[in-house]
Amino acid sequence: MISRIEIVTRLLLSAIIGGFIGTEREVNNRPAGLRTHILVTLGSTLVMLVSIDGFQSADPSRLAAQVVSGIGFLGAGTIMRTGNNISGLTTAASLWVCAGIGLAVGAGYYLGAIVTTAIVLATLMSLGIFEKRILRKKYQAIEVIATNRPGIIGQIGVLFGKHYVSIKDITILNNDNEYDEDSGIMEIRFLIKTPNNFNINNLYKEIYQIHGIISVSFEGNIIPHNKDIDF
Repeated sequence: MISRIEIVTRLLLSAIIGGFIGTEREVNNRPAGLRTHILVTLGSTLVMLVSIDGFQSADPSRLAAQVVSGIGFLGAGTIMRTGNNISGLTTAASLWVCAGIGLAVGAGYYLGAIVTTAIVLATLMSLGIFEKRILRKKYQAIEVIATNRPGIIGQIGVLFGKHYVSIKDITILNNDNEYDEDSGIMEIRFLIKTPNNFNINNLYKEIYQIHGIISVSFEGNIIPHNKDIDF
């Protein structure tokens, strides 16, 4: 029998550990954040405790195995596909590993759970920064100031697709008070990757043909209407 203090300790530890990973996901505005990761880790810990303490005559691994396979449906809900780009895989993987950490805590395997948590946090935080630095060399930033109207981002995305331009990330910028919802103007930042032998001048000319486009800049340089650029 597991003591009451030990049960409470394991549940609290799993919630704290899951919160660490969930916080990193929350800060980066991912589909599953703080609460989701805490619930997954806490729930899997409870399942393991029930397996060990509630069914003493049965094999504890049988119920725990259902957590590992069942977490897939939750992870699948965080994965989104836009054209050829797939996002949410890292968050789905973090949910899956949180389930494993919860099982480890529930089984009393504290060292493995804590070390795994440290590695997960290092992977998500340190390697995330490393990846962004590498991607800067592979991807280009286009910033568009446009009228804040429904469908304009979709029109720009369709235009990128027409020119076989892959969109890595889209961000709505609100750093400048001049461009906000009250003024009806917004600033959109696209992180894109262009194909080989691509004429980017044609893309900029067609962007300005979209209704509501005010200005377009590439890597911080504003591109005027109908002006060719040389890279």
